Amino acid sequence: MGGISRAFESMYPGIVNQAVFLTFGTLGALLLAYRSGLIKPTENFKLGVAAATGGVVFVYFASFILGFFGVGVPLIHGNSNMSIIFSLIVVGIAAMNLVLDFDFIEEGSERGAPKFMEWYGAFGLLVTLIWLYLELLRLLSKLYSRR
Repeated sequence: MGGISRAFESMYPGIVNQAVFLTFGTLGALLLAYRSGLIKPTENFKLGVAAATGGVVFVYFASFILGFFGVGVPLIHGNSNMSIIFSLIVVGIAAMNLVLDFDFIEEGSERGAPKFMEWYGAFGLLVTLIWLYLELLRLLSKLYSRR
């Protein structure tokens, strides 16, 4: 994470601070919305977020494989309007995964899950936060490169 952050900071000074504040701001806002009951993770919500996450994984994996053959995917790596919209959607999906993490942790606590599940929930939350941070870095770098 440090190396990636340093690389982005060297290209676009100030971007890392913005990404960190946006990441923790999103975490705080969604935690507040979840705890207040504004966002309720119904089964359809969980299914939709899981399907959207799978779609993002598929698109990134296809881009990775196509990269071996010299084929670029400007939708993901460019700074066009469509690329920025794609990044905004991915940031939204990553943020909605935070709600799934909150729900997993709360349900585990209510049902008296074994002690090791605390680490499982914390690890899941950490992975989602790192994904959100990296996607915010990508989005901000696309916006900075348009200047």
